[in-house]
Amino acid sequence: MFSVLIPTYHRNDLLRACLEHIVSASQNFEGDYEIIVSDDGKATTAQLLIATDFPEVQWAQGPQAGPAANRNHAARQAKYDWLVFLDDDCLPDAQLLTAYADAIQEDQQQQVFEGKIYAERERRGFHEEAPINLTGGKFLSCNICLSKSTFEKLDGFDESFPYATMEDTDLKVRILEAGHRIQFVERAAVCHPWRPTKGWNMYQKRFQSYRRFIEKYPEKKKMHNRVSRLKILISRFLEDFQELAKYRFRGMRFMFYQAALNVRLLLMKRP
Repeated sequence: MFSVLIPTYHRNDLLRACLEHIVSASQNFEGDYEIIVSDDGKATTAQLLIATDFPEVQWAQGPQAGPAANRNHAARQAKYDWLVFLDDDCLPDAQLLTAYADAIQEDQQQQVFEGKIYAERERRGFHEEAPINLTGGKFLSCNICLSKSTFEKLDGFDESFPYATMEDTDLKVRILEAGHRIQFVERAAVCHPWRPTKGWNMYQKRFQSYRRFIEKYPEKKKMHNRVSRLKILISRFLEDFQELAKYRFRGMRFMFYQAALNVRLLLMKRP
């Protein structure tokens, strides 16, 4: 029924924890499914780890062309009709696949689902981050499920997004434009622990992804004039500063990195 697809890149310790939660011994699921790890590793890979400790998991050498290409490569190996995309640093709940299967059975016309993503505790500062999706509407690639036929008709993830930012938002836009609904399945949950926020180079990469998105969808930028977008930027900065005070100013430089990124987006010329 399911092909569970996990891209990875030089994170064997995190991948091990993820696989421990998704293998058949940990999932309360009686249907058929496979697990495919597409590995973009260069210095090292997870091939030996999987062969030794997770014999039911399939390992595939990734294309080494970015996260979007790695996910697409995993999808091309899939043999089942439903694709479940996870990230290698997520910890799937035991009922993840059962919850998705129940949702598919309840509405057999529905083609696209997203699951809940939660952290193990409250955030302690801007020095840590995690993609959280508690109520739906975000469609984050670390926990989504869609039919293989729909994914193929949409040509998968757009590989022109070079980094792990906005490629899932782009897919969401195309899903909605194709007339599909995205159903939130709260019981299909994964824990995404807080991870250390990376440095300025990561924000530079995110800017490149945001810019690619605006180039592809210029109407998204035109929805607001520069004045209204400036008001949004100021409002977000004030909200973040209040959060920073709550965190006792832990991770302050990362908050300013985000503010600098928002200013660059504000000043960016329209396509």
